[in-house]
Amino acid sequence: MKDMMPNFNLVQPTDLASAISLLTDAGENGWAIAGGHDSLDWFKDRIKRPTTVVDLTGIDSLKGIRETADGGVEIGALTTLTEVENNPIIKEKFGLLSSAASRVASPQIRNKGTIGGNVSQDARCWYYRSGLDCYRAGGNTCYSDTPEGMNREHCLFGASRCVAVSPSDTASALVSLDASMVIQNSSGEKVVAATDFFIGPAIDIENMTILKPGDVLTAIRIPATWAGAEFYFEKVADRNSWDFPLVNIAAAIKMNGSTIEDIRITCGAVECVPKRLNVVEDIVRGSERNEDTANLGAGAAARGAVPLNYNHFKIPLMEGLVRKAIRG
Repeated sequence: MKDMMPNFNLVQPTDLASAISLLTDAGENGWAIAGGHDSLDWFKDRIKRPTTVVDLTGIDSLKGIRETADGGVEIGALTTLTEVENNPIIKEKFGLLSSAASRVASPQIRNKGTIGGNVSQDARCWYYRSGLDCYRAGGNTCYSDTPEGMNREHCLFGASRCVAVSPSDTASALVSLDASMVIQNSSGEKVVAATDFFIGPAIDIENMTILKPGDVLTAIRIPATWAGAEFYFEKVADRNSWDFPLVNIAAAIKMNGSTIEDIRITCGAVECVPKRLNVVEDIVRGSERNEDTANLGAGAAARGAVPLNYNHFKIPLMEGLVRKAIRG
């Protein structure tokens, strides 16, 4: 039955209020779709079986990039990754996000895929996406966290029954840029920090974000706090395109002469959420930007890591990326 999607009702609203109403009425059986790359895979594999699919692509208010009064930007959730990558405002002020968007998948996927979809995608664990009854799917075991399990891509931190990782490249950049996520539902609008938007299995093992049935991620707001800072983004993957990160890193650094005045540094694909490296930040903040400082930061990067059978390589990889990000 693979590649044969189950039947569902497809609705294509042109305004946000209608979309929210449709998703609210559908409840657990509703599904919001944008670019569709993640969603259609789920449907074809018959792992997810919504009865109502709400296509958001006709809602123009969810598209585009706008400067805000404080010098930041607001990005509509349906803005494509190609638009994010090439937008002159983002490239000038928040190049970290432009770089991250440029490393997602392939040019063809970026032309269709949206930034809202990229940060909202589900876990990429082999077992979960094959339809096995793991913890994340409501079962009572983790097939990755076994002596025979395929866990090369899985987490170093924050395991709580499930060992899947955040697959998003843009998520790491948004956390480092102190972004906020705008969510609307039938009760109104709420704005949450990107660090609170992503959740680990200890909080909710069946979801990777705080989005609930009836919620729509409408926009992402980036304040001017880190506009024009020095940025560093790097993604290590098995292939240069069409692949998810083994580890990625997103750093924003403010310099005062040769001193690191402030820094935010986040790693992806090492935890179920983008991992903010607070200890590394505290160690290097206020220090001279040199090889000694980079080595000190790198030495603390993997503190507390608990590798699985086949992902020990992520520790030196993570340390090396932190070292490169700090020294620039």
